Amino acid sequence: MEECIVNVKVIPKSSKNSARLENGVLRVHLNAPPVDGKANKALIELLAAMLHIPKSSIEIVRGEKGRNKQVKIKSLGDAIFKKRLEEYNNK
Repeated sequence: MEECIVNVKVIPKSSKNSARLENGVLRVHLNAPPVDGKANKALIELLAAMLHIPKSSIEIVRGEKGRNKQVKIKSLGDAIFKKRLEEYNNK
């Protein structure tokens, strides 16, 4: 099964949800505050919607309590991840 590990920098309490790949790091702006796991939940929901995969395929493997995270995306290789991210940003 393919999977990819993505380094993510989360910017909570943003005006809108968005994600861009910059220098190998996925910068994700989220409306949700970093309280009681709300930003983590919002991150997983946004990634699932962007990548057209179930939320259960996304796991935060490092940085659950910080802004810098590592996320494992199951059933998606690096090339498909980048392609779907590009499609999302070009909408």
